[in-house]
Amino acid sequence: MNPALTSLPPGITPILSVVPMPSDSNQHGDIFGGWLMSQVDIAGGVAAARRARGRVATVAVNSFTFKQPVLIGDVVLFYASVAKVGRTSITVEVEVYAQRNPAILETVKITEATLTYVATDQERRPRAVPPEQ
Repeated sequence: MNPALTSLPPGITPILSVVPMPSDSNQHGDIFGGWLMSQVDIAGGVAAARRARGRVATVAVNSFTFKQPVLIGDVVLFYASVAKVGRTSITVEVEVYAQRNPAILETVKITEATLTYVATDQERRPRAVPPEQ
């Protein structure tokens, strides 16, 4: 078995699922890292906004590790979970997997990242994160 192959996190639904298109690729046919970073930020932002119960803004990309390339036609699955909540900030961990080769479905872990968001009010000023419900 290929050591890069893995299984998806059990019992967890992806927060985002995307199929990259040829326009998202570089001259070698791999998906741009910037495209993937953008999608990770969207997935992390969804998790942060749910926890903040409102608007959030990205304030830091704490870590970002590319493990495998994303290929045209992959089904890219983004899993995000809140790792830490501060007074106004929320740190989110995002794991990204690709499912490829539908004939013998393969799953590979593509990326893992940690991002920090700040909860903001309607004037885009920091606001306190409400208590967890």
